[in-house]
Amino acid sequence: MDRRLRLAVVTETFPPEVNGVSLSLAKLLEGIGPFCDWQLVRVNRHDLEAPMPDELRMAGFPIPGYARLRGGFPAWIGLRRAWIKQRPDLVHIATEGPLGLSALQTARSLQIPVCSDFRTHFEQYVDHYKLAWLEPLASAYLRYFHNHCQLNFVPTEMLSKQLKAQGFERLAVVPRGVDLARFGPQHRDEGLRAAWLGNGGRRLDPNKVPVLICVSRMAAEKNLEVLLQAYRAAKQSGSPARLVMVGDGPMRAGLERDYPEALFVGMKTGLDLSRHYASADLFCFPSQSETFGNVILEAMASALPVLAYRHGASAALLQDQEHGWILRDFSPSAFHDALKTALDAWATPGHSTWQAMGEKILAIAKTQSWDSVVELMLSHWYALAFPTVKAKAPHESFAHSQQL
Repeated sequence: MDRRLRLAVVTETFPPEVNGVSLSLAKLLEGIGPFCDWQLVRVNRHDLEAPMPDELRMAGFPIPGYARLRGGFPAWIGLRRAWIKQRPDLVHIATEGPLGLSALQTARSLQIPVCSDFRTHFEQYVDHYKLAWLEPLASAYLRYFHNHCQLNFVPTEMLSKQLKAQGFERLAVVPRGVDLARFGPQHRDEGLRAAWLGNGGRRLDPNKVPVLICVSRMAAEKNLEVLLQAYRAAKQSGSPARLVMVGDGPMRAGLERDYPEALFVGMKTGLDLSRHYASADLFCFPSQSETFGNVILEAMASALPVLAYRHGASAALLQDQEHGWILRDFSPSAFHDALKTALDAWATPGHSTWQAMGEKILAIAKTQSWDSVVELMLSHWYALAFPTVKAKAPHESFAHSQQL
């Protein structure tokens, strides 16, 4: 079929905002450009350049604690006007906020096929913010939202099974990809590593001091104090390890004050972020609220063994003791014990345990290309937009996943 898909993509976060949703969505849209025409519907910001011809910007509101983020107000009138004037074949909604809900309702009222991503466990966030009473409402809202979509994309089989058990319908698994040109061991920077290991003018031996790194938004739902407390215990027991915390967020100032033994370097992007990953030795990630965790893939591409709970990407891609320390026990004490075990393993001659894990984990990362993700998404989108036509998108081949 020669018909070209017209796709409207609705999101309440997009670059220059830095988070897993915005960056992975931007990478996906970059990949689909040659194969369909897409319109971006996003929240307006004062620091954006002039919009592209195919971009709609909607009014938004500040999100407390996140100076760089804005939520989107409902936009029924604006969306209806735009989509009547130029009707998309399909609406894809990346976020379930007020703007996303208004897009869902508008698309359904105009009988435009609509699909969505399940990207964030918002119902789990409320507990971290002492709003546990909201959890049933958040769960009910997410179920309502996604069950009114014709298809919902999730990144792992495990998450698909969990959501199906909770009453979510029409789920399709589409994994995430990683940019292997951007992330990789080739970006290792010994000068940066030496700067991390400085200690009042005295340089520590980089061959004797393992560098642990965590890349994360610094917010309550990321569970970062579990890592920081485990690191403190390791230091108190005599470990020379250095912990580098990359990221920003509402908890950064408090964590930096309470854990001075760790090095907080702020948010990093582009090549600077690549250098930070590649110059470390072990990636530590204590979050239990991820649907996937793109940072896991970025660390894997950088050939770093991983210490994480068995959740999201680590559960889907990694094996305990093969690729790092992947914990089925979700307690803080299990994380503490695993960090101690990992640091003990560093002492093997030539750090051979960590090195072997890094080589295995890099091999897996090399199978997680964005090209395959783009191909799979396009196949689903074309099937939704043109269900009565046996056709494929203008792409050489498509791998079809089973709808669950």
